[in-house]
Amino acid sequence: MKLEHTEANKSRTQVEREWHLSHDSERLKANIQELANNFKVLGDPTRLRILQALMHGERCVRELADGIQMEQSAVSHQLRTLRDAGLVNFRRDGKVVYYSLADAHVFTLLSVGIEHVAE
Repeated sequence: MKLEHTEANKSRTQVEREWHLSHDSERLKANIQELANNFKVLGDPTRLRILQALMHGERCVRELADGIQMEQSAVSHQLRTLRDAGLVNFRRDGKVVYYSLADAHVFTLLSVGIEHVAE
């Protein structure tokens, strides 16, 4: 006897596969949205200058401000945005806050971007 293909007689494997596909689709949408948000953050020249400075290693806010010739308060504000986006990490040493790139992916993204515009 041949079974009709209906919602009622789908195999468990088919239902699980469809659930995973829809779940993966939702996860993909969330990842795409997060990527778009990160590109918005990266769209600011000041933030890119800060990230470029951090490519050379950990820096405190004062070092970053001196290096890009901006007020510490303005640099701190931009660092907060970068931190919220997960692009930089920080650590405290007494009253001094040090920042670094969040991981190797951020370094690679910046390196490739710089290389791309240099060509």
